[in-house]
Amino acid sequence: MEYSIGDFSKLTGLSIHTLRYYEHEGLITPERNSSSRRCYSDKDLTWIEFIKRLKDTGMPIKEIRHYAELRADGDPTLSERMEMLVQHRQALNEQIAQLQEHKIKLEEKIEFYRKKIERVHDAPLPKSEYTNSEPPHTG
Repeated sequence: MEYSIGDFSKLTGLSIHTLRYYEHEGLITPERNSSSRRCYSDKDLTWIEFIKRLKDTGMPIKEIRHYAELRADGDPTLSERMEMLVQHRQALNEQIAQLQEHKIKLEEKIEFYRKKIERVHDAPLPKSEYTNSEPPHTG
């Protein structure tokens, strides 16, 4: 199926301006019809969803551009593309571990305040006031 830039914008949730920017940056290369208008395909839709995922996971546009260049070069770059994704996965795992540590520290502080407030008021607080329905992590 072929999509105009307006239809493709609606399908992807990206503005026309963003699509043109991605094209300018070499991230996407839509075909052109006989009137020289951009024509996007289902293959472009799959690719743009992957670009969005990479962006959402924090991969910089510069790296996405490099990945797109490798992709355009075809199968000889499969190993290099896989290595880029492996390295990005490692960076994400490190970020996740750091966020989990931050969450633990926040839970510990919330528990500290909960106990202190209970002592001051001499009554337990309802759980909904101090937790997101998970018990505080203590270990």
